Amino acid sequence: MKVGLTYDLKTDYHLKAGDPPDANAEFDHPDTIKVIAKAIESNGFSVQKIGNAADLLEKFEKLSVDIVFNISEGLEGRNRESQVPMLLEMAGIPFVGADALSLGVSLDKLMAKKIFMAEGIPTPKFKVVEGLERIKNLDHMQFPLFVKPRFEGSSKGLTEASRVENKEELKKQVEHIISTYKQPALIEEFIRGEEFTVAVVGNDPPEALPIVQIQIDGELKLRDKFYTFGHIKDDALEYICPAPVSKAVEKKIADLAVRTYKAIECRDFGRVDIRVDEKGNPYVLEINPLPSLSTADVFMVVAKAVGMTYEDMIGKILKAAIKRHRLN
Repeated sequence: MKVGLTYDLKTDYHLKAGDPPDANAEFDHPDTIKVIAKAIESNGFSVQKIGNAADLLEKFEKLSVDIVFNISEGLEGRNRESQVPMLLEMAGIPFVGADALSLGVSLDKLMAKKIFMAEGIPTPKFKVVEGLERIKNLDHMQFPLFVKPRFEGSSKGLTEASRVENKEELKKQVEHIISTYKQPALIEEFIRGEEFTVAVVGNDPPEALPIVQIQIDGELKLRDKFYTFGHIKDDALEYICPAPVSKAVEKKIADLAVRTYKAIECRDFGRVDIRVDEKGNPYVLEINPLPSLSTADVFMVVAKAVGMTYEDMIGKILKAAIKRHRLN
C-alpha cells in the first residue's frame, strides 16, 4: 500500500512585510516530514511525498497512492486547513484525519464554541469583536480576560499580554490582534488553575490516551500562568505524562476530551486542550484535529509514557484511517 504525505514546510514560507513573527508557526520543519515518512515506511508502507495544496494540484495526474496522510495547514484564511482535504475528497482519494468541515469549524474558534455550547461541553464565556466599539458589551464576563485571534493555531498571537486585567489592557490587546492578524479577536474569561492536553486516537470508539499536564517554570498549579507562543522554544514549559492527578480527575478530563472529539466529528487523531479551574471544573479551550506530530510534541510524549515508539504512534493513527476507509 502506498501512502501520500501532504504538508506545509516552514522553509516554503517567507515572511512578508507586515507579517507577525509567528506567521509560519504552524508549518513543519523538513526534518519532521522526514521522520514521519520514515515512521510510515517502518510500518510496512511506501511513501510518496506530495507537499502542500499547490503541489497536490500539480501532481494530481501523476498521483498513485492508496491513502494520503494529511498534515497540511494551508496558507491563508479560516478555511486554509480545509484546502487539502477538500481537494482529496473531490478526487475520491482516501485520507488520514478530519475532513474539510471539521477542520474549518475547529480552526474558527467561534464556530467551535457554538458547537461546544450546543453539545453541553463547558467552555469559557466569550465574545468575538471586530472593532474596539464592541468591547463595551461585556457585562456577562469578568476580568481577568484572555484575548486571542479568532482563527489561528499553534498559540499564534498568544503572549504574556494576552491575559488582561482591565478595560485599558483589553482595548490595547484587541487592537493588537485585529491589526496584526487581520481578523476578529476572541475574548474569553481567563480560567485560573491547571492546564491539560489530551491526545485522542481512533474512531469506533475513539480512545483518549493518557492525559498530559502542562508545567511552566516547574509549577503544575499554573494559576495565572498559561501557554504562549514563546513557550514553544524555551525550557520553562514541560509536558508531564501521565498527569499526576487522581483517577477520578483523569477520567473526567479524558471523557470530556472524547466528547469534544466526537462533537467536532474528528477522525483518526486529534488533541483537546482543557483548563481546570481552582474548584476542579474543566473547560475546553479548543480542539485541534490537525495537531503537531513533531517528535518534540505531545503525541511523542504520550507514546513514551505508554511504552510506544514514535513509529508505533504514527502507525496507530494511519491504521485507524485505513480501517475507517475499509482499505484492509
